[in-house]
Amino acid sequence: MSKHPHYELLNLIGYGLAKFDDTFIKEFQCSSKSEFYRYIVSLGVAETTGVVKNRMDLFDPYFDNNRKGWWQKAEVYRFRKDLIDTMFGNEDVHSFAEIVKMLLASEGKKIGITTIEKPIVRTKFKRLQETGMEAENYFIHHFDKEEKFQGGQLTDARLYGDGYDFQVDVQEHSYLAEVKGIRKPKGRIRLTAKEFEKAKEYQSDFILSLVTNLDDIPKLVLIDNPLNHFEFEKNVIKNEVVEYRSLEDLY
Repeated sequence: MSKHPHYELLNLIGYGLAKFDDTFIKEFQCSSKSEFYRYIVSLGVAETTGVVKNRMDLFDPYFDNNRKGWWQKAEVYRFRKDLIDTMFGNEDVHSFAEIVKMLLASEGKKIGITTIEKPIVRTKFKRLQETGMEAENYFIHHFDKEEKFQGGQLTDARLYGDGYDFQVDVQEHSYLAEVKGIRKPKGRIRLTAKEFEKAKEYQSDFILSLVTNLDDIPKLVLIDNPLNHFEFEKNVIKNEVVEYRSLEDLY
């Protein structure tokens, strides 16, 4: 299944419809969901009104709105809600609608509604679109369903930039988990120099955690000692480092 060109934006719209119901569409000056669906289609975000409604159906099972939606696949697609919760879960209906309006406008959609540009929203949306962010969020919510990590305690190490994303402590044993996302059922990955060295140092305690098929139904695959299972080719990339230094002492 190919990823919709407005995948993330449609997810936000579906989330807003499911969570806030009619109060969400009123923020767009629409009096009914049908009118709102047509409005989104007119902006070129969706091909048909059914596409918009289906995205609402996907998120309906997670909110108390008297609609069942796609309850049969609630666990399968929960990762999409979890990801949006991470970025925008604390917003009220007005703030969330303003975020959607701003993102629509930033993509060149003539929404006919005045919006206020907020850089942090654009930054969050950019992160929402990144494969790595999506994969890491999926791992956080599903790692303990894997036999190797059952009962484990997760420690986030991403800010340290030391060659792995998480430490998972299972009883007295510590594993280092490096998460990589793949949009399709299979694909290639890259390891940074630090990640490669950590994999070489920790061997079977270094767990390459692949989240595959992110464009559809993700699957978490754990591979211990990845350097023993796969061949990696060294690729030296030379980047120009640009910095700006002050020409005088600051205070």
